[in-house]
Amino acid sequence: MTRVLHVITGLGRGGAEQQLLQLVRHMPGSVDTEVAVLTRPGPVAAALRAQGVRVHEIGMRGNRDLSALPRLARLMRDGRYDVVHTHLYRACVFGRIAARLAGVRTVVATEHSLGDGHIEGRSTSAAVRWLYIATERLGTVTVAVSPTVAGRLLDWGVPADRIVVIPNGIDAAAFAFDPGLRLGVRRRLGIAPDEFVFGAVGRLVPTKRFDLLIRAFARLEKGALLIVGDGPQRGELQELAARTGAASRTIFMGESGHVPGVLSAMDALAAPSEQETFGLSVVEGLAAGLPVLYTECPALADLPPGMVPDSARHVPARLPEWQEALARCMSEGRRRTVPPDAVWHYDISVHAKTLAELYESSHRSATGPRPEPVVALQQERAQNAGH
Repeated sequence: MTRVLHVITGLGRGGAEQQLLQLVRHMPGSVDTEVAVLTRPGPVAAALRAQGVRVHEIGMRGNRDLSALPRLARLMRDGRYDVVHTHLYRACVFGRIAARLAGVRTVVATEHSLGDGHIEGRSTSAAVRWLYIATERLGTVTVAVSPTVAGRLLDWGVPADRIVVIPNGIDAAAFAFDPGLRLGVRRRLGIAPDEFVFGAVGRLVPTKRFDLLIRAFARLEKGALLIVGDGPQRGELQELAARTGAASRTIFMGESGHVPGVLSAMDALAAPSEQETFGLSVVEGLAAGLPVLYTECPALADLPPGMVPDSARHVPARLPEWQEALARCMSEGRRRTVPPDAVWHYDISVHAKTLAELYESSHRSATGPRPEPVVALQQERAQNAGH
């Protein structure tokens, strides 16, 4: 039995938090899991506890609350964990240091949110980058959720033999279309049963480009736009919807504790983000049978040749193209009754099994595995630079 402590910054309804919940739910029986949350236990903490997972609240009060460090180290030392697995920037920084203080030899980190010039929706300063790299060296291996993220880690200076690509996973059955949920969600939101609904799911930050979606949608004469998520740009986006005349047809739902339900209420998913580390909402939309419009999605770009489904259409981040794509989708888009093969490619049970094997192999070796895919990526980038 491998004892693993997951350390995460918060347990709200974000993508990394939901991914952790699904990972723990599908982890093989050979892994005994506990979770430590630095701040904001939130609804995912309650869901983990409902599954019988022990959740430790560290009570960190802010980014500079160094008193959290000895509390976290003490937890790790007393728990006698074989592996510490960290998620999100603050948890990775504090978790790696605490693990070193506690004498935990195997530290795995998953990089969920490293974009081009930003991390977790915030700009990356030289200080942020320096602290990330300095503490990364205290760990054993860093998991990138896509080859795109692996490339960014390489650019930051993380050695190839410390990176392994393990994509995010999805429980496809959980997103199956439910006509009862569709009617219930629409009734609660005041949406007519026969109205065509475009949906978007994600944190309301500039890189997601919900502004582009609202402008394109405002040019349509009918339909509704359902935006699921919250974030610092909410007020600005609501004002934009009002200025463009789309306010009466745009619903800002806020965060949802049941994404499968809101996906059932939609007729198409729009994902105009220009930067993504994986594109989980796109895969979830496909699992729900929805036609999907997207600008950037490493999860689809990294699929084997021929596996990108025809129900997913790439749309450049320009207003005329998005307006045309929305109009065309409204007239031609149809929900699929069976998810495409691309969804099964990211089966969460396979993801969990791969991570369990990584825990075991990393625990056996102080240096951890040397993953061929990332070494090959580094070699390919070097060859391209030489041309």
